Order: sequence, then structure tokens, then C-alpha cells
Amino acid sequence: MILPRIRQLDEGAVNRIAAGEVVERPASAVKELVENALDARARRITIDIADGGRTLIRVTDDGHGIAAEDLPLALSRHATSKIDGSDLLNIHSFGFRGEALPSLGAVGRLAITSRARGSEGAAAIRCSGGRLEPARPAALGAGTVVELRDLFHATPARLKFLKTERSETMAVTDAVRRLAMAEPGVAFTLRDLSDGGERILFRADAASDRADRLAAILGRAFSENAMALDAERAGFHLGGQAGLPTYSRGNAVHQYLYVNGRPVRDRMLTGALRGAYQDVLAKDRHAVAVLFVTCDPTLVDCNVHPAKTEVRFRDAGLVRGLIVAGLKQALAEAGHRAATTVSDATLGAMRPERPAAPVYQMDRPRADRPSPTARHNAYMAQMPGFAEPSARTEPVDEEAGDGPLGAARAQLHGNWIVAQSGDGMVIVDQHAAHERLVYERLKAQMRDRGIAAQALLIPEVVEVGADAAERLLALDLARLGLALDAFGPGTVAVRETPAILGPCSAEALLRDILEEIEAEEEADPLSLRSRLDAILSRMACHGSVRAGRRMSAPEMNALLREMEATPHSGQCNHGRPTYVKLKLADIERLFGRT
Repeated sequence: MILPRIRQLDEGAVNRIAAGEVVERPASAVKELVENALDARARRITIDIADGGRTLIRVTDDGHGIAAEDLPLALSRHATSKIDGSDLLNIHSFGFRGEALPSLGAVGRLAITSRARGSEGAAAIRCSGGRLEPARPAALGAGTVVELRDLFHATPARLKFLKTERSETMAVTDAVRRLAMAEPGVAFTLRDLSDGGERILFRADAASDRADRLAAILGRAFSENAMALDAERAGFHLGGQAGLPTYSRGNAVHQYLYVNGRPVRDRMLTGALRGAYQDVLAKDRHAVAVLFVTCDPTLVDCNVHPAKTEVRFRDAGLVRGLIVAGLKQALAEAGHRAATTVSDATLGAMRPERPAAPVYQMDRPRADRPSPTARHNAYMAQMPGFAEPSARTEPVDEEAGDGPLGAARAQLHGNWIVAQSGDGMVIVDQHAAHERLVYERLKAQMRDRGIAAQALLIPEVVEVGADAAERLLALDLARLGLALDAFGPGTVAVRETPAILGPCSAEALLRDILEEIEAEEEADPLSLRSRLDAILSRMACHGSVRAGRRMSAPEMNALLREMEATPHSGQCNHGRPTYVKLKLADIERLFGRT
């Protein structure tokens, strides 16, 4: 048997192998080229694509350019101006590996035209399928133009793995958006030149600060429903913005993570974000957030993957703690705030399908004449049954309406509190709101001194099964105000229950706790804190005001005032909104009065 000999791969094969790691699709090429432009201190970047980037990718910038004598080196592997020597732990730029341009030249037809700042003229160089042509003089005012045509023409098998033109175009747009979010001082334009036309896919003018750039890219709704982040710990800083819990999404595509300005996709960072929102979001909902983690470059390794989208921190636990603590602090400071999109959705559901009838001049209020609404109210007050409070309304203390959630006016269908605020009305889900308040009280008690328990006169014996009994007894629920003892095979005796819950069914409470434990172990099998919080959440449900219970005006107003003073009260323990606020102007529009 003749053994195969080991031989050195030729440079073309090496470049194509490397290109497979760096350039997965057109969006990868766009990302690398735009990052090069940012490293060149460009203030204006234009990206042109055609056919989703398959046939054309062109990036034009006004950066400092490349000297003519350096152009051949720029297309050589592992040649770069961005690091000094061999120090890979002190990276201050996007690029540093010297792989992107030669990789692109190995799989496509690449042309670079550049004029270095202060140079008398420009130069151009071409590379196709790894074959490099000599540099030659060219015409260019300033900066650099990198043009990549026929991506993967040298490796046609790779074309089969690309998605549709629409999908590739969307991926390119997303890559440019992510880079633009981190660079507010740079103007970006992305154009689609397919079929000889010109369509603007994305544009972001230079902004004064990051908040303005995020508002321009993510929209007014995000900026109105976002919390600013500013936290620091042991050399790491967390900035950016995060959406309110009620401003959430059904998937995680609206989560943007950055480390030292570099867009990354990191499981640890994503997990920290999810952990921070753990008890304010439903399990199938995802927060909307833009997180910027900055630190000394020596504290993070960005040389983990050729695409540089993964990072490794020296102290990952420290960074995770910073993100969780910073987000939890912002959520606590947000208090009872709920997303404006909740009221927008409510108004959309109430809006008639057909346009409302026009409002005539005679219907408009005048200073010298009461409005139609005022005249109607005066008329109705004279009719029997309307002057007195109805069975569901009670006299209200007018001073109670000074808070943001207003003064309670009525309770509808035994569950909805209707309050009048200074600029509109508020509808509160009494059970969901009180459930959150009880949950926050339970967490505070456990954190401070442990949850107070009340002893049962006669212990309640509950049969739960052998496995369930073992789970319950292993958790040491006494710290949660729930004292259990083993009572035969698969059976426990409940001696004490949390005092805050009042009289409750121990069996129903244990069944709910077991259900929550099973769900939480599936989601996060290692986190005891997560399981305890989940148990407290279920307990809170048992101690909250039930739907159908009639409340007096003082009780309703007390609930509103406590909501205003309690963090996270804008959403229940399952992430649903606890109240909807409708502005008076919006209500008037519903009835065609404006």
C-alpha cells in the first residue's frame, strides 16, 4: 500500500478555503468592506448592490485612502496596517487579520481604486479569482472605491447555497443597519441598482448622538418606549437603550449587541439580556434592545472567529452581571410605565372600518357656548337613574386623580377599573395589576428578611406523587413562607403558608408551584434563583384580587397609587400589560370630533 504524501496547498486553494470562512454570503462581504471604510475614518459611506449582491457590491467612502505602493499588499493575505507587531490583545479597529480583501479577490472579481489623503493622484488594482494585476494610475477625488463583481464566480458551487435575491438583499440591509447604529457620526446610504434602476434601501444621515441615530433607524415607537442604559463595573461600561417589557416581540431579531462598537452575536450576552427580563416577559416574548458594552481591548478577545462576530471576555461572569444589573436598574426606574403601542393597539381595535362622518362647524365647542358633550351631560343628569351613581360606580375623591393613573371612576364586569386622568382615561386589569404588586412585595420580603408565614391550625395533607414530593422538599420552601414535611410516600403536609396570601388552598398552591418548577427546569435547569422567582410569581397569583370581585372607590384608588409607586407594575408576571392609557385627543378622534 502506497501512503499518500503530504504536500503544501497552492496559494489559490488556501485563499478559497479562507474565503469560505470570511465570506459566507454577500452580506459578509458588505460587512467587511464597510468596516474597512470605518477603519479609514470615513464620514460618508455609500453601498451599491445588484441582484442581492451576487453581481455587484460597491462601497465608496471618503476615508484616508490607501497609498498606491500599498495596494498590492492590501490584496496579500495577512497584510494589514491596523495592528502593530503581533499584539492581538489590543485591537482598536474592526479589521486586523488581513484576510477580507484577498478572500474577496479569490472568489470574485475585485477592483480597488483609492487616493491616499495628501497624495497627488489615485491608483487602481484588480484581482480576479486570486490572480492579481499590477497597480495603475486612476482618477478619483478622495477616499476609496472597492468594487466586487460576480461573487463566487471562482467557486460556483457556493452560489447554490445562497438564498433568494430578496433574502440576500435583506441580509445586506441588516448588516448595514447594525453598523450604522454604532457609528452615529457617519452617513450611510445603501442603494439597489438591479435592472439598471436605483432604489434606496437604507439611508441614515450623520446624527449628533447615538440616541438620535437609534431613533432614526429603529423608529419613533422604539425611542418613545425605550429606557436609556448607563452602568459601569470594574472597567466595563454598558450603554444603549432597551425597550419596555410591554414593547416586546415574538422573536429575537430586534436585539442588537455590540462590544467596543463591533456588532456581535454572543450567547452569553443574549442570555444575560433574557435573564434581566426574566420575570417581566412571557416566555415566548423577546425584549427589543440595543446594548453597547465597552471596555479596554485587552479585556476581550475578538480573534475567536474569522468573521469576528464572536468574542470571548476574560471575565464573562462580570460582564453578565453588569448587563443583568444595569437592565434591572433601568426597568425598576421605569416604574409603572407601559408601552405607548399598547394604547395604539387598543385604539386600532376600536377605530371604525369606515371613515367617520365629518364634524360640522356647529358641533365644534366655542368659548361662549358649552360643547355638545357638556350639553348632553347636563341633559342626562336631569333624567332619572343618571344623576345617581350606578351600581358599579362610587363617589370619588377628586384629589385622587393627581397621579399619572388618575382617579378611579368605575369598575366594569368585575375586573376592569376605569380611571380618569388629567389628559384622558386609564383602563386597568385589576387582577393582573394586583398580581404584579403582590409579586414585588414577595420578592422584597424574601430579599430583606424572608417571607412571613402563617401557621395552619390543622396541617393540610396533599398527595403529589413521589417525584413531585422529592422536588418540593429539596427546594427548602420555608424561606418562601411555605413549610412542608414529608407525610408518607408521595405525600407532604403543609404546616405554614405565606401570610401575604391570606387564606388559600394549599393543594392548589402546590400544584401550581410544581407546574412552574417543571417549566422553569426545562428553560433554565441550573438557576435556583429563576425557580424561586417563578414560584413567587405563582404564589402572587393566589394572593391577588380575583376577577369578579367588586372593589370600593378607596380600594381602586389605593391600587392605582401603589401601581404608580411599584417598579414593573406596567406589566403582569406573565408580561401582559396591566393597564391601557387613552389620551383624550385620541378618544375624540375615534368619534370624529377632531
